[in-house]
Amino acid sequence: MLRMPFSIRKAVFPAAGLGIRFLPATKAQPKEMLPLVDKPIIQYGVEEAIASGVENMIIVTGRGKNAIEDHFDVAFELEAFLTARGKAELLAEIRKVSDLINVAYVRQGEPRGLGHAVLMAEPLVGDESFAVILADDVIDATPPALAQMIKVHEEVEGPVILVERVRPEDISNYGVIAADPIRPGVYRVTDMVEKPPREQAPSNLAIIGRYILTPDIFGALRATREDHSGEIQLTNGLKHLLKDRPVYACEVTGVRHDTGNKLGFLKAVVYFAMQRPELAGPLREYLKTVT
Repeated sequence: MLRMPFSIRKAVFPAAGLGIRFLPATKAQPKEMLPLVDKPIIQYGVEEAIASGVENMIIVTGRGKNAIEDHFDVAFELEAFLTARGKAELLAEIRKVSDLINVAYVRQGEPRGLGHAVLMAEPLVGDESFAVILADDVIDATPPALAQMIKVHEEVEGPVILVERVRPEDISNYGVIAADPIRPGVYRVTDMVEKPPREQAPSNLAIIGRYILTPDIFGALRATREDHSGEIQLTNGLKHLLKDRPVYACEVTGVRHDTGNKLGFLKAVVYFAMQRPELAGPLREYLKTVT
């Protein structure tokens, strides 16, 4: 087995989905650009990657996703307007978005599953380990969730998936691992099951939206058959990889919000608003009046 570099320099953001759960809002706006207070969902993931030492972002987009590219680009007209009006704080905030990262884009012609989206990034990733961040999962953690995973990756020298313990009634919504503990919070994966019935789940450790993958995942994904819906699932690619090398799991320490569903999105808006000193008090008082 080839030894791979362990420092993570690149993060892949699959962002070609149609956002069906949020229609009609996502008919003309990418789901990833829905705001949590005043930042789009995907920016939280990008900031997590930056805080974890990752330098290069690869965003897998699709038709109708131009707003994502515009968001991370320089906005000359807006910057000139803010400069003329003396709005220095707002100017610094929007410049931070475009100044902090190196970003590249690759197009996924049609949404054919998470595994297929990862395959689309292969020419830009090259022969090195990399992260995959699903923007729907917004995680508030210190150290950042990805940094927690990178530490484990450097210890085990292999792929790492992020997991979280979920309630039994929710387990059928996730990929679930069977695993042997290595130390508290770190596991060696023995199997993965995609959305098992509650009574058949091998554990309550659910796979959530962060992965550190080695470049041999690309061969495993090419060897993975499409499922009944015509999609290539990343979980199935990891199961194929598991035949040839160990795969590990890191249990997250932090607060995760699943913004891919409406209730999770609303909870995240309230959670991050309550962290803003200028909003927390008035929002708390308002919520007391809601019946």
